[in-house]
Amino acid sequence: MTEVARGSETRGALLVLGAALLWSTGGVGIKALAEAPLKVAFYRSAFAAAALVLLFRPKVPRLTPGFLVALASYAACLTSFVVATKWTTAANAIFLQYSGVVWVLLLSPVVLEEPFRARDAIAVAAALAGMGLFFAGRLGPGGRGDLVALASGVFFAGLVLFLRKERDAGAVAAVTYGNVLTAVALLPFVAGDLALSASSAAILLLLGVFQLAGAYALFLRGLKRVTATRAAILGMVEPVANPLWVFLLLGERPAFLSLIGGAVVLGAIAWRTLSTPVRLPVAPPD
Repeated sequence: MTEVARGSETRGALLVLGAALLWSTGGVGIKALAEAPLKVAFYRSAFAAAALVLLFRPKVPRLTPGFLVALASYAACLTSFVVATKWTTAANAIFLQYSGVVWVLLLSPVVLEEPFRARDAIAVAAALAGMGLFFAGRLGPGGRGDLVALASGVFFAGLVLFLRKERDAGAVAAVTYGNVLTAVALLPFVAGDLALSASSAAILLLLGVFQLAGAYALFLRGLKRVTATRAAILGMVEPVANPLWVFLLLGERPAFLSLIGGAVVLGAIAWRTLSTPVRLPVAPPD
């Protein structure tokens, strides 16, 4: 692999990692809000849609099957995760959503013709085991909430796979209009209570502009340079970093097993990122 290609992949990995770190700030932001979950999801997507329209000014592309799957997966992933968080524990919701990484691993050879690699499978297995330790004591029976969280994992996988497939303009449009679709779909459920305090509006604006829109802007740029499976593995930094922000800003200490599990997840990600790079075409210059 040439140094140019290696540098392109490294940059892509760092962009996806930056996106995961931005996503992880959602926990501390949402904890600071008194609003109902669907109201939070509505405003977050509405602000994100406005930011993405101003940033990218995407045109509505041809309604290809890939674009429609990416669009629907994005809206369904955001909404189902909020519903799952309401119906089961937050730990169950995020742990089961990241089961979607397995689907990305299994389906990327079919959807994207990216090779199945043993290194990816080992990294996914180790990271999921680490997440099991990370959430030890917080996982429990959640009934229908767990089923919705598992569905959210499927939507997450569809999102990663088809954003990678669409790339460039199609992927940007899918994320932008996916936020529009989410906000429109949730509006009937929150229309009776749209009032916000100044502090809530400021937090929701930050969540929409930076935690969602900014994160996906980085993710889309990184996804052009790394495989779907590697992007999904790097995204697993999110659930590990989330309680770190809560600890630093709110003083909520993680349990010892959570620290061990987090170290296992980060170790698996670091090992896969630093191991033999996957051969990909060099991305065009920005």
